[in-house]
Amino acid sequence: MEIRVGDVLTCRKKHPCGSDRFEVLRTGMDLRIKCLGCGHEILTPRARLEPRIRKIDRPQ
Repeated sequence: MEIRVGDVLTCRKKHPCGSDRFEVLRTGMDLRIKCLGCGHEILTPRARLEPRIRKIDRPQ
């Protein structure tokens, strides 16, 4: 799955704040994502995040 910096991910599981949209800040073996609801940044392994992604929105 191709995920790039700046993409907005819509995930199946919601963040505790209630938002399910995250912006990608860094890629590699681990992904740093930022919750668009509360601004919390999360560093998570790619293998754990990829199955949870429902949709990828790319900026124009």
